[in-house]
Amino acid sequence: MPASFAAPLALGALAIALVALVLALVALRRGRVVPPERPLPGLTDLDSLEAYLSQQEARVEGLVRTATNQEQRMRDTEDRGRRALQQVGLVRYNPFDDTGSNQSFALVLVDADGNGVVISSLHSRQQTRVYLKDIVGGQSEAQLSGEETEALRRAAIPP
Repeated sequence: MPASFAAPLALGALAIALVALVLALVALRRGRVVPPERPLPGLTDLDSLEAYLSQQEARVEGLVRTATNQEQRMRDTEDRGRRALQQVGLVRYNPFDDTGSNQSFALVLVDADGNGVVISSLHSRQQTRVYLKDIVGGQSEAQLSGEETEALRRAAIPP
């Protein structure tokens, strides 16, 4: 290599080394300025080590209790959610010629397991009758009318 390139190359290498040294000092200083959140105690004797481990064991046991409680609460919430009203089917119709509009209806209200009720109302000029039938597992023990069966289908529960 010619001597004319050696001096600039050496100066460039020296400049890079100085930048690297400055960056290393900055990184080292930042590491010392921000202390760890919870520094380990001086664990030089067996008593302090035992006390520290006892504290950590108590913390872990507390976290396990909290996690167990949260798991139970989640299971309870999921169970209540399955029993909550989730599916609805409604059919409005006119069963009689002497009434003016679809005032009668069949309404299905069921949970995620298909348990619930069918509420039917037959409206005429003289009276209105309301009927209630249980639905268990998407099925009714009582005979369903065509409108009630359609309401059950609309609730996405097979009749």
